[in-house]
Amino acid sequence: MERDILLIGGNSGIGLEIARLLANRGDRVIAASRSEGALAEIPQVSRQAYDVTDRNATLALPESLDGLVYCPGTIQLKPFQRLTDDDFQAELEVNFLGAVRAIRLALPALKKSGSASIVLFSTVAVGTGLPYHAGIASAKGALEGLARTLAAEFSPGIRVNCLALSLTDTPLAGNLLSTDEKRKASADRHPLRRIGDASEVAQAAAFLLGTESGFMTGQVMKIDGGISTLKML
Repeated sequence: MERDILLIGGNSGIGLEIARLLANRGDRVIAASRSEGALAEIPQVSRQAYDVTDRNATLALPESLDGLVYCPGTIQLKPFQRLTDDDFQAELEVNFLGAVRAIRLALPALKKSGSASIVLFSTVAVGTGLPYHAGIASAKGALEGLARTLAAEFSPGIRVNCLALSLTDTPLAGNLLSTDEKRKASADRHPLRRIGDASEVAQAAAFLLGTESGFMTGQVMKIDGGISTLKML
């Protein structure tokens, strides 16, 4: 059964993997992003320009939507004393307020589906105290609170779930993985001794969009190599 899925972001990294996966499964994907990037290589995906930080931005959507995936995120790791008000605001704009605006625009179409799903992305830093993550953890913590609230408010017609990730091999994380030494150090911090792969995250997002997860809402699923729950000897 073909579905109409709105993908916010998607021109690289995890969003691009989600676009490829959903398109290969026969879904109609509307990708809204600032630039086209590698989306041009997926003819089944329709794209429109969209900036999540623009309060006046609009989206051209079908009458009904079966799913919304919000991918934009940031990685700005600094000691707390170096974070300015503008830094915190920038984190909120992309990670939290951008999601609020996208959901608001898509909500009428999501309601018409009768069984829609919203998938958001968080970080394990919300539930696990990590140094230098004050900005991103604060913004994603707000997002997790939004996800649970909307899951209750939109039930039963729209499910809302969240994926909380650890470090994943994407262009966004490029500075953290720019050398073999950095890559190994990051991998060794995880009990599974590796970092995440974007295709694995895409599979999880597809699961939350599908009927296989039909009895799940208001959940935060961790895809983190065990780093948030396991301590290795």
